[in-house]
Amino acid sequence: QVQLVESGGGLVQAGGSLRLSCTTSGRTVTRYFMGWFRQAPGKEREFVAAIRWNGGNTAYADSAKGRFTISGDNAKNTVYLQMNSLKPEDTAVYYCAATPYNPTTVVPGAASAYRYWGKGTQVTVSS
Repeated sequence: QVQLVESGGGLVQAGGSLRLSCTTSGRTVTRYFMGWFRQAPGKEREFVAAIRWNGGNTAYADSAKGRFTISGDNAKNTVYLQMNSLKPEDTAVYYCAATPYNPTTVVPGAASAYRYWGKGTQVTVSS
């Protein structure tokens, strides 16, 4: 089992920045894919970014490219999502997800590919 706890959400003005953290516990996740997803009210959960921990491979949704950066800190068992130039449409609950690394696949962007999920952290961007 892998436990994921998100933090760092909050209220920020448009153009501002936030850094989300996802702290992992349980099994060692150094051979895992780690992802960030978000869900706005009335909308489906959507992919934001993902990383192959210890491999460095990353993937981003078009909406996140150039503004968001995903990274991992092995020593702290934590994955980060640095979000800059935030827009009101970035308002959502952000979820951290993890799934065991599969060498036959690229960094997954589908929610169905992830086995473990955190409970989410709210990000609200005011205009």
